[in-house]
Amino acid sequence: MEERRESTVSQETFISLQQLEPSPIESPSSDAGLEKQLPDLPSPPHSLGLSGSGHGVAYYQPYLLLTRPYYQSFPLEPLLITLPITTHILSGLALRIHRRNGNLKRYGAANLPISSRLQKRLKVWPAVSWASASGYILAPLVLTHAFVNRILPWVYEGGSSGVGLGYVAHGFARHPAIAWTGYVALVATASGHFVWGAARWNGWVEAGNEKKARRRWWVINGIAVALAGLWMAGGLRVVGKGGLSEGWIGKGYDMLYSKVPLVKL
Repeated sequence: MEERRESTVSQETFISLQQLEPSPIESPSSDAGLEKQLPDLPSPPHSLGLSGSGHGVAYYQPYLLLTRPYYQSFPLEPLLITLPITTHILSGLALRIHRRNGNLKRYGAANLPISSRLQKRLKVWPAVSWASASGYILAPLVLTHAFVNRILPWVYEGGSSGVGLGYVAHGFARHPAIAWTGYVALVATASGHFVWGAARWNGWVEAGNEKKARRRWWVINGIAVALAGLWMAGGLRVVGKGGLSEGWIGKGYDMLYSKVPLVKL
């Protein structure tokens, strides 16, 4: 009897303990819920250049603003950009005129009138090289770029503090045909001019039609194409996919582009 009573008491005690502290209900772990809430991270880029990073115009805009005091302030802008470009163009023209005058003296035609020179078909002007040809094409492209991005904002807004990558990206989105044609021509011509100018300056250009000269010609053009491709894949791809600017900023950009002459934007 006593043993049965003790067993009954122990069972009642066990039941009461279960009522006070019931066994825990299995619930999904918090880690599993957290994993469902968090999105998957993007895979790291495997390509070089600005386009491979996956960032847009807003990411690179601060870097442009950091360099603006060096190329858009007085007197650094005239000293670093305007004066060197102007000197380079004028010196190239002066050098061609000097060589032309030397040819006139060499052939004894310095005192001949222009009509007589044309009748005799005298070739007094020096041949136009690849570097010179690309330079003559590049000059109006650079002037147009400076007019749209520097002169127009200065005339209608008093400065270009509000002009950045967003302004260029807005132009690509609003007027894609004109923007892509102009900037591709600018980048391609500038790359060819830089590479051919450096090659001629260092004496890497071979004269004639020999095998070595043709191979050197292909190598120089290949470097120019690679430079242009890298330039376009980086900077132009960023601004080309930036899209339109909204609100009053976009309206201001549209007003500036509408002031471009000869082209109805």
